[in-house]
Amino acid sequence: MDNTTFKQISEAIQKNKTIGIVTVKNPSLDEMGAGLALYLSLIQIGKSVTIATPENPLVEISSLVGIDKVKTALEGESGDLTVSFPYQEGEIEKVSYTLENGLLNIVVKAGEKGLSFEEKEVSFTRSQDVPSLLFTIGVPKLSDLGKLFNIADLKDTMIINIDNKAENQGFGDIVMVYPILSSISEQVANLILSLNLKFDIDIAQNLMYGISQATDNFQDVKTSALAFEMVSVLMKNGAIRVGNNKVQSEPVNTERFFPQPTQSTKPLRKIEDVEEELRNENPPEDWLAPKIYKGSTNF
Repeated sequence: MDNTTFKQISEAIQKNKTIGIVTVKNPSLDEMGAGLALYLSLIQIGKSVTIATPENPLVEISSLVGIDKVKTALEGESGDLTVSFPYQEGEIEKVSYTLENGLLNIVVKAGEKGLSFEEKEVSFTRSQDVPSLLFTIGVPKLSDLGKLFNIADLKDTMIINIDNKAENQGFGDIVMVYPILSSISEQVANLILSLNLKFDIDIAQNLMYGISQATDNFQDVKTSALAFEMVSVLMKNGAIRVGNNKVQSEPVNTERFFPQPTQSTKPLRKIEDVEEELRNENPPEDWLAPKIYKGSTNF
């Protein structure tokens, strides 16, 4: 990852108004954590961003911040809205609209026969709005994205491919595929840092979850140096490490480490009695004579 690549990505973000971020079906905590971190960082600089995956995310990744923003279609703000309902010849006289209190009312004026359809038969669909800039996160090949879009519709879209899988086909205008790295989250963390985008605690924690999951909580021998470097940055921005083991619910037995004092059954003696006993006791004759002790080691 050289400075030229980061400069190209920075320029692409600046000049494109609509940005999409996509992951594969059933994304891992690493893939979705990286995608949501990038989504949150781009939202903060005022970009129009959509994040999507072919199917609703699994509950296992529900702890990620922003998971409620993930869609199953790349619906942008500029897509057309279509209102559909059954139609029979002669039952509609005209269609018009009114504006009242900030609402657009579409008025379907019935003809002589009246309207034959019911309210439940009215449907609303929004046309697909392909973004001008697309980040693919952990996607080995575009066909893995399934129903998200027609690949032919991406002919005018700039694609940035971010992955660490060896089987990645290397598609896209900018390819950031590094199998030597242990997680995609560490790549996105480095990207956000290099682009001078903001790290808040939510972005940092999403990336921390991703790196921890991909590296088996840093136990995997393949954990890369960049992962440890980025974890340091994330912790400085408020992220905390979360272990894989469950927190022990039972209280710790502190007597193991701090034994409680036992109570003596003997009555306490007065200090005057102790002093009297010492005065009456006869010390040995050589008590005051100097003594020389010989050890077993010769110096």
